[in-house]
Amino acid sequence: MSARSATSALDVARLIIASLNLDLAPEAIAPDAPLFGEGLGLDSIDALELALAISREYGLELRSDDARNRQVFASLQSLTDYIDETRTK
Repeated sequence: MSARSATSALDVARLIIASLNLDLAPEAIAPDAPLFGEGLGLDSIDALELALAISREYGLELRSDDARNRQVFASLQSLTDYIDETRTK
């Protein structure tokens, strides 16, 4: 069993804010609110920048052609869950 601790939604929120230069408190991102469109309002360019930051921080690769991307990036909680399941560091 790995000694790695579970990924915190607050840590992922901080990563989103830092990598996208958002003027927002991490606590202001509701775990189940959509990240794109009506929710946080991110766009496809934000998704690319965020995927790169996640790759660097957690050692996993998010591919643009992955059919699960819509589900993975649906909310802060779904993104956190995905990172927690697949991270390598």
